Amino acid sequence: MEMNIQLKSLADKINQLKSKIETEESTKHAFVLPFINILGYDAFNPLEVVPEFTADLGLKKGEKVDYAIFQNGEPIIIVECKSWKEKLTVHNSQLFRYFHVTKTRFALLTNGINYQFFTDLDDQNKMDEKPFLEFDICNLKENTINEIAKFHKANFDVDNIVSNASSLKYIKEIKKQISTELENPSNEFTKLFANKVYTGRLTEKVVEEFKDLVQKSVNQFINDKINDRLNAALSKETIKQQDEEIISLEDDNKVVTTEEELDGYRIVVAILRRKLPISRIVYRDTQSYFGILLDDNNRKPLCRLHLNGGKKYISLFNNNKSEAKIAISSIDDIYQYEKELLETAALYETELNPV
Repeated sequence: MEMNIQLKSLADKINQLKSKIETEESTKHAFVLPFINILGYDAFNPLEVVPEFTADLGLKKGEKVDYAIFQNGEPIIIVECKSWKEKLTVHNSQLFRYFHVTKTRFALLTNGINYQFFTDLDDQNKMDEKPFLEFDICNLKENTINEIAKFHKANFDVDNIVSNASSLKYIKEIKKQISTELENPSNEFTKLFANKVYTGRLTEKVVEEFKDLVQKSVNQFINDKINDRLNAALSKETIKQQDEEIISLEDDNKVVTTEEELDGYRIVVAILRRKLPISRIVYRDTQSYFGILLDDNNRKPLCRLHLNGGKKYISLFNNNKSEAKIAISSIDDIYQYEKELLETAALYETELNPV
Protein backbone atom coordinates (compact mmCIF):
# COMPACT_ATOMS: atom_id res chain seq x y z
CA MET A 1 0.00 0.00 0.00
CA GLU A 2 1.42 3.38 -0.95
CA MET A 3 2.20 5.83 1.84
CA ASN A 4 -0.41 8.39 0.76
CA ILE A 5 -3.14 5.72 0.95
CA GLN A 6 -1.92 4.60 4.39
CA LEU A 7 -1.85 8.18 5.69
CA LYS A 8 -5.34 8.82 4.31
CA SER A 9 -6.56 5.65 6.03
CA LEU A 10 -5.03 6.76 9.33
CA ALA A 11 -6.59 10.22 8.95
CA ASP A 12 -10.02 8.62 8.44
CA LYS A 13 -9.46 6.48 11.54
CA ILE A 14 -8.50 9.55 13.59
CA ASN A 15 -11.62 11.44 12.54
CA GLN A 16 -13.78 8.47 13.50
CA LEU A 17 -12.13 7.71 16.86
CA LYS A 18 -10.86 10.95 18.35
CA SER A 19 -14.09 11.73 20.19
CA LYS A 20 -13.62 8.42 22.04
CA ILE A 21 -9.92 8.95 22.84
CA GLU A 22 -9.60 10.56 26.26
CA THR A 23 -5.96 10.16 27.39
CA GLU A 24 -2.41 10.67 26.18
CA GLU A 25 -1.78 6.95 26.45
CA SER A 26 -4.75 6.19 24.19
CA THR A 27 -3.54 8.81 21.72
CA LYS A 28 -0.17 7.06 21.51
CA HIS A 29 -1.65 3.65 20.81
CA ALA A 30 -4.44 4.72 18.47
CA PHE A 31 -2.73 7.50 16.49
CA VAL A 32 1.05 7.78 17.03
CA LEU A 33 2.15 4.15 16.86
CA PRO A 34 0.23 3.57 13.59
CA PHE A 35 2.05 6.60 12.14
CA ILE A 36 5.40 5.11 13.18
CA ASN A 37 4.38 1.85 11.51
CA ILE A 38 3.58 3.75 8.30
CA LEU A 39 7.16 5.02 8.38
CA GLY A 40 8.24 1.39 8.13
CA TYR A 41 9.33 0.85 11.74
CA ASP A 42 7.93 -2.04 13.77
CA ALA A 43 6.39 -0.42 16.85
CA PHE A 44 6.43 -3.82 18.58
CA ASN A 45 10.12 -4.48 17.96
CA PRO A 46 12.18 -3.04 20.86
CA LEU A 47 15.23 -2.97 18.60
CA GLU A 48 13.48 -0.45 16.35
CA VAL A 49 11.04 1.44 18.57
CA VAL A 50 11.94 1.89 22.25
CA PRO A 51 9.12 3.17 24.48
CA GLU A 52 9.91 5.25 27.56
CA PHE A 53 13.43 5.86 26.29
CA THR A 54 15.88 7.04 28.98
CA ALA A 55 19.21 8.77 28.34
CA ASP A 56 21.86 10.03 30.77
CA LEU A 57 20.94 13.62 31.57
CA GLY A 58 23.62 14.21 34.18
CA LEU A 59 22.11 15.33 37.46
CA LYS A 60 18.54 14.98 36.22
CA LYS A 61 17.81 11.25 36.41
CA GLY A 62 14.75 9.25 35.51
CA GLU A 63 13.35 11.51 32.79
CA LYS A 64 12.04 9.67 29.78
CA VAL A 65 10.98 10.53 26.28
CA ASP A 66 7.96 8.63 24.94
CA TYR A 67 9.67 6.82 22.05
CA ALA A 68 13.03 6.55 20.37
CA ILE A 69 13.23 5.12 16.86
CA PHE A 70 16.45 3.18 16.29
CA GLN A 71 18.39 2.22 13.21
CA ASN A 72 21.62 0.21 13.29
CA GLY A 73 21.64 0.37 17.08
CA GLU A 74 21.48 4.18 17.28
CA PRO A 75 18.50 6.46 17.95
CA ILE A 76 17.60 8.42 14.81
CA ILE A 77 14.34 10.08 15.94
CA ILE A 78 13.13 10.83 19.47
CA VAL A 79 9.39 11.29 19.90
CA GLU A 80 7.40 13.15 22.53
CA CYS A 81 3.62 12.66 22.56
CA LYS A 82 0.73 14.68 23.91
CA SER A 83 -2.99 13.97 24.07
CA TRP A 84 -4.75 14.83 20.81
CA LYS A 85 -6.70 17.45 22.77
CA GLU A 86 -3.51 19.33 23.76
CA LYS A 87 -1.84 22.04 21.71
CA LEU A 88 1.80 21.46 20.89
CA THR A 89 4.43 23.64 22.52
CA VAL A 90 8.15 22.95 22.79
CA HIS A 91 8.41 25.04 25.97
CA ASN A 92 9.92 22.82 28.69
CA SER A 93 9.87 19.91 26.25
CA GLN A 94 12.00 16.93 27.19
CA LEU A 95 13.06 16.83 23.55
CA PHE A 96 15.38 19.81 24.12
CA ARG A 97 17.15 18.06 26.97
CA TYR A 98 17.39 14.70 25.22
CA PHE A 99 18.47 16.03 21.87
CA HIS A 100 22.02 17.01 22.80
CA VAL A 101 22.80 13.82 24.76
CA THR A 102 21.81 11.41 21.97
CA LYS A 103 23.24 10.99 18.50
CA THR A 104 19.92 11.74 16.88
CA ARG A 105 19.51 14.69 14.51
CA PHE A 106 15.71 14.63 14.59
CA ALA A 107 13.02 15.12 17.19
CA LEU A 108 9.26 14.74 16.73
CA LEU A 109 6.63 16.44 18.86
CA THR A 110 3.07 15.24 18.19
CA ASN A 111 -0.43 14.92 19.56
CA GLY A 112 -1.27 12.26 16.98
CA ILE A 113 -2.89 14.80 14.67
CA ASN A 114 -0.39 17.65 14.45
CA TYR A 115 3.24 16.70 13.84
CA GLN A 116 6.33 18.89 14.27
CA PHE A 117 9.78 17.69 13.17
CA PHE A 118 12.86 19.44 14.56
CA THR A 119 16.59 19.31 13.85
CA ASP A 120 19.66 21.45 14.71
CA LEU A 121 20.00 23.93 11.85
CA ASP A 122 20.76 26.97 14.04
CA ASP A 123 23.26 25.44 16.48
CA GLN A 124 24.81 22.01 16.11
CA ASN A 125 23.60 19.45 18.68
CA LYS A 126 21.02 21.95 19.98
CA MET A 127 17.44 21.44 18.89
CA ASP A 128 15.95 24.36 16.98
CA GLU A 129 13.05 26.19 18.60
CA LYS A 130 11.02 26.06 15.38
CA PRO A 131 10.14 22.89 13.44
CA PHE A 132 11.34 22.56 9.86
CA LEU A 133 8.40 20.32 8.97
CA GLU A 134 4.92 20.75 10.39
CA PHE A 135 1.61 19.24 9.28
CA ASP A 136 -1.89 18.16 10.24
CA ILE A 137 -2.24 14.49 9.29
CA CYS A 138 -5.95 15.02 8.56
CA ASN A 139 -5.18 17.74 6.04
CA LEU A 140 -2.14 16.59 4.07
CA LYS A 141 -0.94 17.97 0.76
CA GLU A 142 1.05 16.00 -1.79
CA ASN A 143 4.31 17.91 -1.25
CA THR A 144 4.07 17.25 2.51
CA ILE A 145 3.59 13.52 1.92
CA ASN A 146 6.78 13.58 -0.15
CA GLU A 147 8.63 15.08 2.83
CA ILE A 148 7.18 12.52 5.25
CA ALA A 149 8.32 9.75 2.90
CA LYS A 150 11.94 10.81 3.48
CA PHE A 151 11.61 9.57 7.07
CA HIS A 152 10.54 6.12 5.92
CA LYS A 153 12.88 3.35 6.99
CA ALA A 154 13.67 2.48 3.37
CA ASN A 155 14.52 6.08 2.46
CA PHE A 156 16.08 7.45 5.65
CA ASP A 157 19.24 9.44 4.91
CA VAL A 158 20.36 11.88 7.62
CA ASP A 159 22.43 14.15 5.38
CA ASN A 160 19.72 14.34 2.73
CA ILE A 161 17.00 15.21 5.24
CA VAL A 162 19.11 17.79 7.09
CA SER A 163 20.12 19.43 3.82
CA ASN A 164 16.48 19.59 2.73
CA ALA A 165 15.37 20.76 6.19
CA SER A 166 17.10 24.08 5.70
CA SER A 167 15.11 24.73 2.50
CA LEU A 168 11.86 23.65 4.15
CA LYS A 169 12.48 25.95 7.10
CA TYR A 170 13.00 29.02 4.94
CA ILE A 171 10.21 28.15 2.51
CA LYS A 172 7.80 27.88 5.46
CA GLU A 173 8.92 31.25 6.85
CA ILE A 174 8.76 32.93 3.43
CA LYS A 175 5.22 31.60 2.88
CA LYS A 176 4.21 33.11 6.23
CA GLN A 177 5.68 36.45 5.18
CA ILE A 178 3.87 36.32 1.84
CA SER A 179 0.59 35.56 3.61
CA THR A 180 1.13 38.49 5.98
CA GLU A 181 1.96 40.87 3.12
CA LEU A 182 -1.09 39.81 1.13
CA GLU A 183 -3.38 40.44 4.09
CA ASN A 184 -1.77 43.71 5.14
CA PRO A 185 1.00 45.01 2.84
CA SER A 186 3.91 46.65 4.66
CA ASN A 187 5.47 49.93 3.56
CA GLU A 188 8.51 48.08 2.20
CA PHE A 189 6.38 45.67 0.18
CA THR A 190 4.24 48.52 -1.16
CA LYS A 191 7.25 50.63 -2.14
CA LEU A 192 8.75 47.67 -4.01
CA PHE A 193 5.95 47.95 -6.58
CA ALA A 194 5.12 51.64 -6.30
CA ASN A 195 8.69 52.57 -7.23
CA LYS A 196 8.26 50.65 -10.49
CA VAL A 197 5.11 52.44 -11.63
CA TYR A 198 4.87 55.79 -9.82
CA THR A 199 7.00 58.64 -11.12
CA GLY A 200 6.34 61.12 -8.32
CA ARG A 201 7.70 61.28 -4.79
CA LEU A 202 6.53 58.48 -2.52
CA THR A 203 5.13 60.49 0.34
CA GLU A 204 3.49 58.77 3.30
CA LYS A 205 0.07 59.55 1.85
CA VAL A 206 0.99 58.07 -1.55
CA VAL A 207 2.34 54.90 0.07
CA GLU A 208 -0.91 54.48 2.01
CA GLU A 209 -2.91 54.84 -1.22
CA PHE A 210 -0.69 52.31 -2.97
CA LYS A 211 -1.13 49.72 -0.20
CA ASP A 212 -4.72 49.15 -1.30
CA LEU A 213 -3.69 49.14 -4.99
CA VAL A 214 -0.91 46.64 -4.38
CA GLN A 215 -3.20 44.35 -2.38
CA LYS A 216 -5.88 44.42 -5.09
CA SER A 217 -3.31 43.90 -7.86
CA VAL A 218 -1.76 40.87 -6.17
CA ASN A 219 -5.15 39.31 -5.45
CA GLN A 220 -6.30 39.90 -9.04
CA PHE A 221 -3.04 38.43 -10.35
CA ILE A 222 -3.53 35.28 -8.24
CA ASN A 223 -7.16 34.97 -9.34
CA ASP A 224 -6.17 35.38 -12.99
CA LYS A 225 -3.56 32.64 -12.64
CA ILE A 226 -6.11 30.32 -11.02
CA ASN A 227 -8.65 31.05 -13.77
CA ASP A 228 -6.02 30.45 -16.47
CA ARG A 229 -5.26 27.05 -14.99
CA LEU A 230 -8.94 26.20 -14.68
CA ASN A 231 -9.59 27.24 -18.27
CA ALA A 232 -6.59 25.22 -19.45
CA ALA A 233 -7.89 22.18 -17.55
CA LEU A 234 -11.38 22.66 -19.00
CA SER A 235 -9.90 23.01 -22.47
CA LYS A 236 -8.02 19.73 -22.05
CA GLU A 237 -11.21 18.06 -20.82
CA THR A 238 -13.11 19.39 -23.86
CA ILE A 239 -10.45 18.05 -26.20
CA LYS A 240 -10.60 14.70 -24.40
CA GLN A 241 -14.39 14.58 -24.77
CA GLN A 242 -14.12 15.45 -28.46
CA ASP A 243 -11.58 12.66 -28.94
CA GLU A 244 -13.91 10.24 -27.16
CA GLU A 245 -16.79 11.33 -29.40
CA ILE A 246 -14.65 10.73 -32.49
CA ILE A 247 -13.74 7.27 -31.21
CA SER A 248 -17.42 6.62 -30.49
CA LEU A 249 -18.35 7.68 -34.01
CA GLU A 250 -15.63 5.42 -35.41
CA ASP A 251 -17.05 2.54 -33.35
CA ASP A 252 -20.56 3.33 -34.60
CA ASN A 253 -19.32 3.07 -38.17
CA LYS A 254 -18.35 -0.53 -37.43
CA VAL A 255 -21.91 -1.41 -36.33
CA VAL A 256 -24.02 -3.33 -38.85
CA THR A 257 -27.75 -3.48 -38.13
CA THR A 258 -29.17 -6.79 -39.32
CA GLU A 259 -32.65 -7.45 -40.71
CA GLU A 260 -33.26 -9.83 -37.79
CA GLU A 261 -32.59 -6.99 -35.31
CA LEU A 262 -34.99 -4.73 -37.19
CA ASP A 263 -37.62 -7.50 -37.10
CA GLY A 264 -37.12 -7.79 -33.35
CA TYR A 265 -37.56 -4.03 -33.05
CA ARG A 266 -40.83 -4.22 -35.00
CA ILE A 267 -42.13 -6.90 -32.63
CA VAL A 268 -41.38 -4.67 -29.60
CA VAL A 269 -43.11 -1.75 -31.33
CA ALA A 270 -46.13 -3.95 -32.05
CA ILE A 271 -46.35 -4.86 -28.35
CA LEU A 272 -45.89 -1.34 -26.97
CA ARG A 273 -47.78 0.75 -29.54
CA ARG A 274 -51.02 0.14 -27.64
CA LYS A 275 -49.55 2.14 -24.74
CA LEU A 276 -46.98 4.40 -26.45
CA PRO A 277 -46.79 6.45 -29.64
CA ILE A 278 -44.50 4.71 -32.13
CA SER A 279 -42.37 7.88 -32.35
CA ARG A 280 -41.27 7.40 -28.73
CA ILE A 281 -39.91 3.88 -29.30
CA VAL A 282 -36.40 4.26 -30.70
CA TYR A 283 -33.56 1.83 -31.33
CA ARG A 284 -29.82 2.30 -31.03
CA ASP A 285 -27.54 -0.37 -32.38
CA THR A 286 -24.11 -0.91 -30.79
CA GLN A 287 -21.32 -3.44 -31.18
CA SER A 288 -22.48 -5.17 -27.97
CA TYR A 289 -26.26 -5.18 -28.32
CA PHE A 290 -29.30 -3.77 -30.11
CA GLY A 291 -30.97 -1.36 -27.66
CA ILE A 292 -34.59 -0.24 -27.72
CA LEU A 293 -35.22 2.94 -25.74
CA LEU A 294 -38.09 5.17 -24.67
CA ASP A 295 -37.71 8.74 -26.02
CA ASP A 296 -34.21 7.94 -27.33
CA ASN A 297 -32.97 8.18 -23.72
CA ASN A 298 -30.22 5.85 -22.53
CA ARG A 299 -31.66 6.06 -19.02
CA LYS A 300 -34.95 4.58 -20.25
CA PRO A 301 -34.07 1.21 -21.77
CA LEU A 302 -37.13 -0.82 -22.74
CA CYS A 303 -35.13 -3.91 -23.64
CA ARG A 304 -31.96 -5.05 -25.36
CA LEU A 305 -31.60 -7.70 -28.03
CA HIS A 306 -28.46 -9.82 -28.33
CA LEU A 307 -28.85 -11.60 -31.67
CA ASN A 308 -25.41 -11.71 -33.26
CA GLY A 309 -23.39 -13.96 -30.98
CA GLY A 310 -24.63 -17.43 -31.88
CA LYS A 311 -27.04 -17.76 -28.93
CA LYS A 312 -29.84 -15.22 -28.75
CA TYR A 313 -30.90 -13.26 -25.67
CA ILE A 314 -33.29 -10.52 -24.63
CA SER A 315 -32.46 -8.20 -21.73
CA LEU A 316 -35.40 -6.97 -19.66
CA PHE A 317 -35.42 -4.29 -16.95
CA ASN A 318 -37.28 -4.52 -13.63
CA ASN A 319 -38.48 -1.81 -11.22
CA ASN A 320 -34.91 -1.18 -10.04
CA LYS A 321 -33.78 -0.87 -13.66
CA SER A 322 -31.45 -3.81 -13.19
CA GLU A 323 -30.89 -5.95 -16.29
CA ALA A 324 -32.01 -9.57 -16.58
CA LYS A 325 -30.57 -11.39 -19.61
CA ILE A 326 -32.83 -14.23 -20.83
CA ALA A 327 -32.04 -16.80 -23.54
CA ILE A 328 -34.50 -17.01 -26.48
CA SER A 329 -34.59 -19.45 -29.39
CA SER A 330 -35.84 -16.88 -31.92
CA ILE A 331 -37.17 -13.34 -32.07
CA ASP A 332 -40.71 -14.75 -31.95
CA ASP A 333 -40.07 -15.50 -28.26
CA ILE A 334 -40.16 -11.73 -27.62
CA TYR A 335 -43.97 -11.99 -27.61
CA GLN A 336 -43.71 -14.07 -24.42
CA TYR A 337 -42.43 -11.02 -22.55
CA GLU A 338 -45.27 -8.65 -23.45
CA LYS A 339 -46.21 -8.16 -19.78
CA GLU A 340 -42.64 -7.29 -18.73
CA LEU A 341 -42.17 -4.83 -21.60
CA LEU A 342 -45.44 -3.05 -20.79
CA GLU A 343 -44.51 -2.87 -17.09
CA THR A 344 -41.15 -1.31 -17.94
CA ALA A 345 -42.80 1.30 -20.15
CA ALA A 346 -45.34 2.03 -17.41
CA LEU A 347 -42.51 2.47 -14.90
CA TYR A 348 -41.02 5.36 -16.87
CA GLU A 349 -44.42 6.92 -17.34
CA THR A 350 -44.97 6.78 -13.56
CA GLU A 351 -41.65 8.55 -13.00
CA LEU A 352 -42.78 11.35 -15.30
CA ASN A 353 -46.24 11.58 -13.74
CA PRO A 354 -46.04 10.49 -10.09
CA VAL A 355 -49.29 10.00 -8.28
